[in-house]
Amino acid sequence: MRLALGVSYLGENYQGWQSQPSGQTVQDKLEHALACFATQPVSTVCAGRTDAGVHGIMQVVHFDTELQRSEISWVRGTNTFLPTDIAVQWAQAIPDHFHARASAVARRYVYVLLESAVRPGIEAGRAGWVFRPLDGPAMRQAVTHLRGEHDFSSFRASGCQALSPVKTLSRIDISRRGAYWRFDFEANAFLHHMIRNIMGCLVRIGQGNQPAEWMRFVLDARDRDAAAPTFSPDGLYFLGPVYETHWGLPERTPAYDWLP
Repeated sequence: MRLALGVSYLGENYQGWQSQPSGQTVQDKLEHALACFATQPVSTVCAGRTDAGVHGIMQVVHFDTELQRSEISWVRGTNTFLPTDIAVQWAQAIPDHFHARASAVARRYVYVLLESAVRPGIEAGRAGWVFRPLDGPAMRQAVTHLRGEHDFSSFRASGCQALSPVKTLSRIDISRRGAYWRFDFEANAFLHHMIRNIMGCLVRIGQGNQPAEWMRFVLDARDRDAAAPTFSPDGLYFLGPVYETHWGLPERTPAYDWLP
């Protein structure tokens, strides 16, 4: 039997999603909890890896098991063995040909950025921070250069293992609520550090250090050295994958409502 799980987590205490020898990753913690509940090893496949410090609102994983338990038992039983900053939100039996990563048609992220004269306290680790005012119209003009299919080599980490730097960025929306800026991204796939590198450029433009048209120059350069430094992971959240409706999987969890 193949099961899919929706998992939420705060990433600040972990070395990213993917399993590492240290055991201090979200995947390691989840697989340990699943093994404790199932009393046998469980290997998971995720929809999208997240870096150290990046949070997950609805990471989706799948795994195969011979154990027969109700879906709510998988949720509550696994959560018993998880740390408090990781929680399974739902479980659902799915066809054997479903694949958490390969079946996804798109992926969604949001970056939450606090604009404040002083550094954050309770938001530390959960929101990025800038102390200089940002120019919303300039940033919105800048992102028009990024929508659509492009070679995003300028926003690609040196260690990125993607086969191609060409991705289709279907959505970048910028909104503001009080002191908080929200940047929504949706694409068929993302390169390693792609969003954080875009954020670095947007902040530089928003603070008036570069014009909006500079984003086009960076994109066309296809050279990582042309872009701004990688921005902090603190405010980056993986909202989750997008699947075709015939899979019948949840599109969101209550954690969505926590975001500004």
